[in-house]
Amino acid sequence: MYASLKSIGSFVPKKIMTNKDFEKIVDTSDEWIVQRTGIKERRIAADDQATSDIGALAAIKAIERSNISKEDIDLVICATLSPDHLAMPSTACLISQKAGIRNVMAFDVSAACSGFVYMLSIAKAFIESGAKKNILIVGAEKISPLIDYSDRGTCILFGDGAGAAIIGVTQDKNEAILDVHASADGKYADLLITPGCGSKYPCRAENVNDKLQYIKMSGNEVYKVAVRTLTKDVVDILKTNGITSNEIDLFVPHQANLRIIEAVRNKLNFPAEKTIFTVEKYGNTSAASIPMAINDAYEEGRLKKGDLMLLDTFGGGFTWASALVRFGGN
Repeated sequence: MYASLKSIGSFVPKKIMTNKDFEKIVDTSDEWIVQRTGIKERRIAADDQATSDIGALAAIKAIERSNISKEDIDLVICATLSPDHLAMPSTACLISQKAGIRNVMAFDVSAACSGFVYMLSIAKAFIESGAKKNILIVGAEKISPLIDYSDRGTCILFGDGAGAAIIGVTQDKNEAILDVHASADGKYADLLITPGCGSKYPCRAENVNDKLQYIKMSGNEVYKVAVRTLTKDVVDILKTNGITSNEIDLFVPHQANLRIIEAVRNKLNFPAEKTIFTVEKYGNTSAASIPMAINDAYEEGRLKKGDLMLLDTFGGGFTWASALVRFGGN
């Protein structure tokens, strides 16, 4: 009995924020942003859309494509760094309610940009143990409220969006999640962090005035660790499973920065035509990044049943993860 990624879906907000828009609010330029990040535009959720709202829309699409009913789902997991509420209820609970899923276990995962692949590991364990049969996993982010739009080094990077998948049971290894590697190292925490408004820096006037509620990032340091870690993690998972890069049908890296993607791709000799690139139009959507990229590949006809995907991601914590996944959908 294996776990299988049975379907994929995503939701992309309508509002587009271009690099030209940033030229009007911070000291930057379209040319500089594209050269340093590869990003040309990103999506911004509406004021009345919370993370759970866009997550539920992605979830509904994934359910519709899965050939199961919402009543068959027995677990809902959401990965997000931008939950609707600081501590409770979980965004997974709210997505469940909005997608019409009742009386099932639901919880959130906090692993920043690595959240979707972390959820694959959790879902794989639940399925292969026999504890669950159909699991909805959702990477959803409304990051825009967490951005300091006067911080030109950070505000240009992030966008909003959501991606979802159904993980179900299969007896066919050619449709299975073959392996997931996931890890973390908290010594790098201060390099990519939202300092407030948790228990360390509560939501008090002085902390809000110091803008601790916004994402802070040391870009150059993150870049160096990310390239080194992502490359090693891919090498390790391929070696562990006796798979060569030539056997990979699609390389789906986290869409944070085109320079990071290209550095890893070139070190591992993945051809551009087998690599999914969405960072240009969505920016960094954190936990939603990989499922949104998979969905784009699916809708473009680039992803077919049985195709072997290599997922690779890195995020705040630091967290990182990679996965070898055969697509089990139609």
